[in-house]
Amino acid sequence: MSKLIRRRGLVLGAVLAVAVAGAAVAYWTAGGSGSGSGSAAGAQSALTANQTTTLTAMYPGDSAQTISGNFDNPNSGPSYVSTVTASISSVTKASGAPAGTCDATDFTLASAAMTVNAEVAAGTAKGAFTGATIKFNNKASNQDACKGATVNLAYAIA
Repeated sequence: MSKLIRRRGLVLGAVLAVAVAGAAVAYWTAGGSGSGSGSAAGAQSALTANQTTTLTAMYPGDSAQTISGNFDNPNSGPSYVSTVTASISSVTKASGAPAGTCDATDFTLASAAMTVNAEVAAGTAKGAFTGATIKFNNKASNQDACKGATVNLAYAIA
């Protein structure tokens, strides 16, 4: 009979072990729910293009000079820039310059759309653009009115 009691004890122990294991699995696989949220940054501030090339004084018929620069990105993270487009915003005649007209038609701005296609890191003087050129045209007419003039460039960032 001791074998029978021992066998019953083993069977009862096995059943009890399976019952406890089932309860433990049920506990660890219990369901539930939850929620969370995040937010995207708001609108970014505009970048500023800085011309880093110092152009030498131009004269009629001189060679084209390459324009280069970098950016100030006031945002907390990088901003993507596709292109920078240069334009002649105005020409300021020098004080005491001879009479006559000096304007954007006295200059040639070539390859004005400069491809960047890069992220510009947050901070001052980051990234780069280059490729546009500017030169003084050699017109058939008198261009003395442009002596000492300043060509003002503008940059559009896209």
